[in-house]
Amino acid sequence: MNLPKKITIHEVGPREGMQFEKGPISTEAKIQLVDMLSECNFPEIEVTSFVSPKWVPQMADAEQVATGFTRKVGTQYTCIYLNTQGAARAIATGRFDLEGWIGTAASQIFSKKNSNRTIEENFVEAERRIVMFKEHNIPLRTVNVIAAFGCNFEGAVDPDKVVLYVDRLMNMANESGASIEYIQLADTMGWANPRSIRDLVGKVQKRWPSQRINLHLHDTRGLGLANVLAAMEMGVDDFDSAVAGLGGCPYGGFKGAAGNIVTEDLVHMCEELGIETGVDLDRLTEVAREAERIVGHPLPGKVMNGGRLEGYRARAQAA
Repeated sequence: MNLPKKITIHEVGPREGMQFEKGPISTEAKIQLVDMLSECNFPEIEVTSFVSPKWVPQMADAEQVATGFTRKVGTQYTCIYLNTQGAARAIATGRFDLEGWIGTAASQIFSKKNSNRTIEENFVEAERRIVMFKEHNIPLRTVNVIAAFGCNFEGAVDPDKVVLYVDRLMNMANESGASIEYIQLADTMGWANPRSIRDLVGKVQKRWPSQRINLHLHDTRGLGLANVLAAMEMGVDDFDSAVAGLGGCPYGGFKGAAGNIVTEDLVHMCEELGIETGVDLDRLTEVAREAERIVGHPLPGKVMNGGRLEGYRARAQAA
């Protein structure tokens, strides 16, 4: 296998995990989770989301979380927002390493459910966001398409349509003078498989060979790590994941579903394949167990229960 020697992992559990949880999670517990993850050597931790408390009440304390966590040198702390109002709230805290992004969903129905905008309205919002980024000197670095592989409401997504949307976003960014570094493709509802990963990633790489691809993958149907491996074989080295498998999409039409790919399971797989992540797996496993305690129900992580193989190898050799 032609695999990268090193990958970058963006930890999204504190944001995506908390927005998906039905039960109340205290502000203190959210801050504790971020601070524990800060000791695991992640290059980036996604802390919270500045969205409407009316639609996502779990994020009503975004400002309190923002002011409560302790920053650690070497880690970027980021957040999510879906419109210019949310971005203004994030900017006002002065606590985040803000980088601009513009994007759309590939599914019309999901776009309305997720952001209350049509796909075309997403492009209008992107124009407004570009203006705001310039006003606040925030670099625009990323374009993204969510539900890029499939949608529970509309079915499989044509990869050529995703490429078309990426092209529109790239042109908007280029016309504004921005230099896009990342193209993010999100499997928001867990429709991807290794074949569709190769298909869409291949088309994007062929069209934009100079941009890095970030994959935001969900493990809804158990193919998360298989999809990571397929992407790494194509040279992708940038992934989002969530400690203990926290998270999911609250507007995906699920009765109940696994969330993001599990960070500690991803790190373990990479270690077994000789791929560097820079993440402290032992500490991360402890955080995964604490995350399960915080939410008060079992989470889908495997390594936090099965353990890493190093200890078992040492015992076997000793025997």
